[in-house]
Amino acid sequence: MKIYTILFLLLFAFQNLFAQIYKEPKPDEGFLTGGAGLIWIDGQPHYRISFRPEVSFANFGVGLDLNLDFDSQGKLRKENFNEFTDYLSIIRYVRYGFKNDPVYIKLGALDYYTLGHGTIINYYNNSPTFDARRIGLVADFDFGNFGFESIYGNFAQAGLFGIRGYVRPLKFTEAGNIPVIGNLELGATYAADFDKNATVLAGHYDSQKGEFVKTEDKGALSIIGFDIGLPVVKSGFTTLLLYFDYNKISNFGSGMASGVKLDLNGLGLVELSAKLERRFNQDRYIPSYFNSFYEIERFKLDTVNNNFSSKALSLQNVGNDLNGFYGDLLVRVLGLFDIYGAYQRLDKDSKSGILNLRTDVSPKDGSIVLRAGYDKVHIQDEKDLFKLDDRSYLFTEFGYKPLPYMIVSIVYNWTFTPERDSNDKITGYKPQKRIEPRIYFVYPFNL
Repeated sequence: MKIYTILFLLLFAFQNLFAQIYKEPKPDEGFLTGGAGLIWIDGQPHYRISFRPEVSFANFGVGLDLNLDFDSQGKLRKENFNEFTDYLSIIRYVRYGFKNDPVYIKLGALDYYTLGHGTIINYYNNSPTFDARRIGLVADFDFGNFGFESIYGNFAQAGLFGIRGYVRPLKFTEAGNIPVIGNLELGATYAADFDKNATVLAGHYDSQKGEFVKTEDKGALSIIGFDIGLPVVKSGFTTLLLYFDYNKISNFGSGMASGVKLDLNGLGLVELSAKLERRFNQDRYIPSYFNSFYEIERFKLDTVNNNFSSKALSLQNVGNDLNGFYGDLLVRVLGLFDIYGAYQRLDKDSKSGILNLRTDVSPKDGSIVLRAGYDKVHIQDEKDLFKLDDRSYLFTEFGYKPLPYMIVSIVYNWTFTPERDSNDKITGYKPQKRIEPRIYFVYPFNL
């Protein structure tokens, strides 16, 4: 293709923003974004057509996400639409309410969902790859005196399910009006992964049949948990929560966590949320088992070397007395920037580091756009912290607004793409690099 044609296409380049730093439209607001452009996937150029409208009216919201990638021969990239869920995922989400509202329901891509205090399900992502997007469901209801949170990760096949019910028992009595103690909350959680590879501990690849043969498998992996939380301070500006969790992984081990969570809201202009947690882990127990990397780590088959890895196998080999700390911090300055960071480190495990970072510096009336998200697991030391490999997940965008509705930027993704067997079944994931220079248009509108 001639150079001036490519340059013309670049004027309309557009690609998904990672949902961990993307903000959905406010009530009675909408965005119309799209175009055509050029993107490099693992060093190969592809031509992209994108369309992503989003609209929010009252408590309802809908977002679409259509991406068509064509190679240099004009053929549609296979991974765009090789599963039924790829067609369904054109509807990125349909929701009612927002997280932490009395009623919150969301169908579609589930980005960084946390159940309860996060000691079982913490920032779970059901679609960690552009090439195998999933449709899931979140349903949270808070009736005041009691309620529940729930998640189902993938309607296309058996997968993650989690539900936490909770009750504020003193609210049913006169003691519910007593400051501090009246807000006592008791919770119980059940979470399970029903995927066929959730607990594979031994097996081999049969090259003649073209499939993996399991020789040791414990079936569905399930976790039960009990928690207690007490907001010792609760006002319009400050919430200070003390909590304690106990969790047991069926057929494996158990663990506990005690923590404190502080939320500050400075007149709606500055928000700060911080959590510090001490984790007490017995053998064969991993805290926050269902995390942002779970879909990647659940099971991976190496057909060349005839071996495999699985998170259940890692769980089986975890030793005793691996206590540690977990902390996170969110700073949000309205209209200026958001910064979030979380880190885990266990006392006696040199490969236990888990890092989550996200930032969004894109003031509404400013000219600079900076968005980034980074996840890393099994961190060994500082040198390993920002090394991109099969334990890393990165998104960056740096751009400039020459006009209020136009952004000129460069986007870099270190993500994953599925590996498939002869039957086109996903057997694991491998790292994928995407680079995209773009100029795209965002048209806001009010209903």
